[in-house]
Amino acid sequence: MTTAASDTGVGKLLRGWRAQRRLSQLELALRAGSSSRHISFIETGRSRPSEEMLLRLADQLDVPVRERNALLLAAGYAPRFTQTSLDDPAMAALREGMERLLQGYEPYPAIVVDGVYDVVAANRGIAMLLEGLPEHLLTPPLNAMRITLHPEGLAPKIRNLPEWRGHLLTQMERQMAPTRSDALRELYDEVAAYPVPEAGDDNGPGGGGAPPYPHFALPLQIEHEGRVLSFVSSISTFNTPMDVTVAELAIETFLPADPATVKYLQSLTP
Repeated sequence: MTTAASDTGVGKLLRGWRAQRRLSQLELALRAGSSSRHISFIETGRSRPSEEMLLRLADQLDVPVRERNALLLAAGYAPRFTQTSLDDPAMAALREGMERLLQGYEPYPAIVVDGVYDVVAANRGIAMLLEGLPEHLLTPPLNAMRITLHPEGLAPKIRNLPEWRGHLLTQMERQMAPTRSDALRELYDEVAAYPVPEAGDDNGPGGGGAPPYPHFALPLQIEHEGRVLSFVSSISTFNTPMDVTVAELAIETFLPADPATVKYLQSLTP
């Protein structure tokens, strides 16, 4: 149904997401089973999309769950997706499942973070890497980006800090572009402004230079008790989440990238 120009802003939001995903109106229409004319009318405010159409467009544009609620509100509909605290009894099975996953990954490090990189859960492999950090960085809520890049945190121990720092900042930039999160932007501005410790002639603590990179992925090369441990990381999220909290959880696991790291970590296992 065509109506007078809308002032809800949903058209502007959709246009922004389409531009972010680099899709033409025709491409989006074909994916959503609509027409480019209808997409144009929605974006210019000449037509108000139905709730079903709006969610279909959001799905094709891979809009995060939190932002789908924002689209619904902008179009005059009620939010569809809840946001449940992890402390809620309804989340008991999820919490137990994540804990079992983290424990099962030991002795290798694994961590769960939320949408602003606050630590939700971590295993003993992560605790090992955090040994000796100052109390002000370990006071809850722990933040993974802050702990990693702070000059009093893990940064001085990371042998390939410029590369790893660049990887983390790029990851945050990609996340910020679609979410428009003020909290994430503030965190990015904070950690990007941290001074970067200068690398010495020995490439960091312990001397001897950093071991060569594996050919398949950029590793995290970090010093621990005089040894250089090397990891490649993998990030997992939940499929088809129906809750904002669950949608923003990410499980990051660190896989040893060389035999020496495997041998050392397994030697710590009782």
